[in-house]
Amino acid sequence: MEMASPESGHCIEGRNRVGPQNSPLSAAALAGGESRRMGTDKALLPLVAGGQPMLRLVLEQLASVSDDVLVVANEKERYAPFGARVVPDVHPQVGALGGIQAAITWSAHEYCLVVACDMPFLSLPLLRRMVVEPRNYDVLVPVIPGESRQRADGLVFQTLHAIYSKRCLPFIEKRIAEGKKQVVGFFQEVRVRSLDLAEIVPWDPELRSFFNANTPETLLAAAKMNAQTEHDSGP
Repeated sequence: MEMASPESGHCIEGRNRVGPQNSPLSAAALAGGESRRMGTDKALLPLVAGGQPMLRLVLEQLASVSDDVLVVANEKERYAPFGARVVPDVHPQVGALGGIQAAITWSAHEYCLVVACDMPFLSLPLLRRMVVEPRNYDVLVPVIPGESRQRADGLVFQTLHAIYSKRCLPFIEKRIAEGKKQVVGFFQEVRVRSLDLAEIVPWDPELRSFFNANTPETLLAAAKMNAQTEHDSGP
């Protein structure tokens, strides 16, 4: 598959779109992982040959809800052309929990929206819905049906489509120091506000926001979904 150059397209500049009742928040995309299942850097892959890299699609959505957009990655030169601030892990090799920690640590604002770089179908209406939620929480996280070790009720916390406050940092640091990497492990220590299906579906009926294109097979599926969307919205 042909890879689009990060230099193609325009740079990402934060444009604050926060509702009047809330202060601005930061927004971060986690990139720079090993991409073992994909076999190459998934952040740089387009859905179609010659298209925009997935990371750019993600950053454009984040820039619509935040004036402080970050990429969490240790390879600054690789991602600098995307135009967002590139910040490193505080503790490398800690997986998603370390990425969330870095995003919160380096964010300019008290709250930070954190997503993965391989989510090409982020719903701007859903992101805006989350951003305007009253911030009487430390974690705001969607919960949708699925299979996971997180819980036994058939529901899954979408921890990489969530908003975190800086108050989470000491609890994350403690988990990392203990060698524990599961993101939800610190949830019992903080105020967690869940968004259930009834609150999500009006803004993302097909739950496409949570689709991860992190393997060759899921990337192909994402390309087919994108083609179908373009066909359905065509003249």
